[in-house]
Amino acid sequence: MEYKLTYEQFQQGLERGELLGLKCNTCNSVTFPPMVRCRECNSTDLEVTQMSGKGTIRTFTVIRVAPEGMTPPYVVAMAETDEGAWVMGNLVGIDPDDAHMGLMGKKVSLGSHLVKGDTYSGGDSRVITFSLV
Repeated sequence: MEYKLTYEQFQQGLERGELLGLKCNTCNSVTFPPMVRCRECNSTDLEVTQMSGKGTIRTFTVIRVAPEGMTPPYVVAMAETDEGAWVMGNLVGIDPDDAHMGLMGKKVSLGSHLVKGDTYSGGDSRVITFSLV
């Protein structure tokens, strides 16, 4: 099975400041995170595309009891990208105690930061972050 965009290539894109997804040549939707098949039509006719890195917060939660290795509180959000794909990441630059329903619908720019590996991971990796614009 051929992967058009591997996890390693996706991580390298984040290091360069690029958010990479897969554009379907059958239905034109953008699939994120990288997969073998289109999320909408199940086609394997995909090509790597650089996404705009812009989106809109659709939902969020404040994490107050965190997994091992993470320091609470922090905000995890889901944003709909300008390309239509939904992305999950950490909302940075705001105090988690100030998070409120007014964040819904706010525009964000996507970035990433390095997270150190822990007992359960395969090592250090980059994770998606959102900043309010």
